[in-house]
Amino acid sequence: MADGKKKNTAQICTELALPVAEKIGVELWDVRFEKEGTEWYLRFFIDKDGLTIEDCENFSRAMDPILDEADPIEKNYVLEVSSPGIERKLVTEEHVRRYLGYLATVKFIRAPEGYNQREFLLQLDDINEGVITASFEDGTEMVFNKSETAFIKLYYDFTNDD
Repeated sequence: MADGKKKNTAQICTELALPVAEKIGVELWDVRFEKEGTEWYLRFFIDKDGLTIEDCENFSRAMDPILDEADPIEKNYVLEVSSPGIERKLVTEEHVRRYLGYLATVKFIRAPEGYNQREFLLQLDDINEGVITASFEDGTEMVFNKSETAFIKLYYDFTNDD
């Protein structure tokens, strides 16, 4: 890398997966390498209109030989491929930009100044160089840096499902 930093496992696997996603016609939404209990998981989240289980299977089959050859992970792991889901995490600035005007659950690493909680339901109004402008239901604005958040997830009201 130009800045001299070593790439982490998710970054390496993202680079390996981008051409595969493009070839099979899906968007690579996110890649995570994380430990749960004693197991390590390499998780690819792919997306497209009308994503099917077959798309996930095709992506997984295409990635297997690439991961075997590149061998970017020294430990045993479980490979998972899925959709980011209806309440998807908005990981990049482009993800947030794509969902401006939508409601999102925003969880902060620390409670923002003037608040005694860390999690809020906000409408995403703008993002510029990592600075997000969002608003509460009453129209009050909150401005914060994306780096201050633990996560931003699209909100879906399951109780209002027709």
